[in-house]
Amino acid sequence: MSQQASPRGTFLQIAEVVKAQIQADPEMMQLPPAADVMRDHDVSRGVVLRAFKALEREGVAEPVRGGRWRVVREGEQVDRRPLEERIADIIPAEGFEVGAQFLSASDLMGRFGVSRPTVTKALDKLEAAGVLTGGGQGRVRTVRTVPTREERS
Repeated sequence: MSQQASPRGTFLQIAEVVKAQIQADPEMMQLPPAADVMRDHDVSRGVVLRAFKALEREGVAEPVRGGRWRVVREGEQVDRRPLEERIADIIPAEGFEVGAQFLSASDLMGRFGVSRPTVTKALDKLEAAGVLTGGGQGRVRTVRTVPTREERS
């Protein structure tokens, strides 16, 4: 589809193509990058973003930080609480006790699918709240207190 000859509703056609890709690949976790869709369909970024917005209205995708879009599967529950709250939930759920060595930033990155700076910010907030002891480069964080649900809310 060329940009000059794009009929009205091209974004809906692109949305249908992307939705078919999602249905064909149950492992697909993110929408393809906008640049790839632009290249494949020979359309502008605005048309691609309108297609992604159409998928959002249908409940098939949602935007995430960093300009990406993730696939939303039917029946899937997504925890949208701040990362520090989700990390704090690990302590009682996995039986960490006061003084126990806590998970590394690398472990948390893999578990939550976020970047190291994001994990570091969340851990810093937990340190400031007194839940974890200070880590630092090469130092292990330990559990200072086991938070209860009331303390976390």
